[in-house]
Amino acid sequence: MSGEKDLATLIASMTPVLDKTDYVFGTLKSYDFTQLTELQPISTFKEKEGLTVIINKIQADEMKIAYSGVFNCITLNVHSSFDAVGLTAAVATKLTQANISANVIAAYYHDHVFIAVKDADKALAELNDLARLGI
Repeated sequence: MSGEKDLATLIASMTPVLDKTDYVFGTLKSYDFTQLTELQPISTFKEKEGLTVIINKIQADEMKIAYSGVFNCITLNVHSSFDAVGLTAAVATKLTQANISANVIAAYYHDHVFIAVKDADKALAELNDLARLGI
């Protein structure tokens, strides 16, 4: 896999972008692929308790899928290598210092940080500050 490995370069070159879509984390005890096609989750993760889905809040409400918390997503927009060390820790540390909870998902090209809607704008400012000032 390609992607940047150097932590200082990753942080300096990341350009966080906030997606104001309201997302929720729900779980499906049983499911089929037709249902998943209808839900169009932006992410899934199979756990022993069920299938976690990250979906648009509107879809969750329409399909009566339980959730707690509503999130916006900040994409870091830097192609990090899976071998890179410290990016998640640096982001989590910066957000921890601002008392902001974060749920991070590393996908193939980018890292995505799910932030409670009430903290999303503040989190974006904090991550832009991290990119500007570095570690």
